[in-house]
Amino acid sequence: MYNGDNYISRNKLLSGYQLAKLHTFEAAARHGSFAMAADELSLSPSAVSHRISALEEELGFKLFERFHRKVVLTADGQRVFWALKSSLEFINQEILEIKNQELSGTLTIYSRPSIAQCWLVPRLADFSRLHPQIELNIITGNENINLHGYGIDLTLYFDEKSPERLAIHPLMDEFMLPVCSPEYAEQHGLVGNPANLSRCRLLHDRQAWGFDSDTDEWSCWARHAGVSLEACQLSMGFDRSDLAIIAAMNHAGIAMGRKNLVSKRLARNELVAPFAGLEVKCEQRYYMATLPNRACPKIQAFIDWAQEMAAEME
Repeated sequence: MYNGDNYISRNKLLSGYQLAKLHTFEAAARHGSFAMAADELSLSPSAVSHRISALEEELGFKLFERFHRKVVLTADGQRVFWALKSSLEFINQEILEIKNQELSGTLTIYSRPSIAQCWLVPRLADFSRLHPQIELNIITGNENINLHGYGIDLTLYFDEKSPERLAIHPLMDEFMLPVCSPEYAEQHGLVGNPANLSRCRLLHDRQAWGFDSDTDEWSCWARHAGVSLEACQLSMGFDRSDLAIIAAMNHAGIAMGRKNLVSKRLARNELVAPFAGLEVKCEQRYYMATLPNRACPKIQAFIDWAQEMAAEME
């Protein structure tokens, strides 16, 4: 039975005065025993029972059902226990972030889809191993995102012109080279014979470095490689470079590949580059962009890691 006015007790809120009692309640709820809580807290079982009873009286409802050798949380007690547990987890996370100098928490990255698919995502296990407390969110798209107000910490682009008013962090250069399946190269007699491209379907990224790049990738490569594409009649366009590569792996044609994005597939012989020595350096390059005033430790950790990964490919 609870003393005092029922209305007042049921509308009384917690204060710092109850913290010691909440500590006792958390231990008792976790163990399901006043005696075990007493051992943990270096109190007597009667002192634990007294604190819990006092807390129940102040709150205006029962926290435990008492039995001969055990105690069980009531429905109300379970709600308080889970709220207390969640609060402690939140406090612990805040403490961890402070101790790790912000090398924890969420880091949101916006990337061009092909870079994410073929280069970034396959390497993320290494970043997570080095920084297990940083939770990555990867978002992809072809638009140039406005970093102000979108919750994006860092962007990963492939472009010739860097966005203005952002901090730019170089990543790596890129090279273009035609790639196809080994079967397609053999069927069309492509190895060492770029003139035979006239027999092929050209696969390309229509948004390679703009919203309507169309066949600019192929034109740029042909111009620098000294190859004529005038007799080429067949083509197939995509809005992502990796989709053109997947089509090439499945014998749909020959794609304009980006060396850094197809290197593993070339090594596994899923793709071949039939024109040895005819790779062309892109005018565009990969880079990361951040807001100038967002140089926090977790962003810098990702930048350093990405640049190290890119350096290993040189």
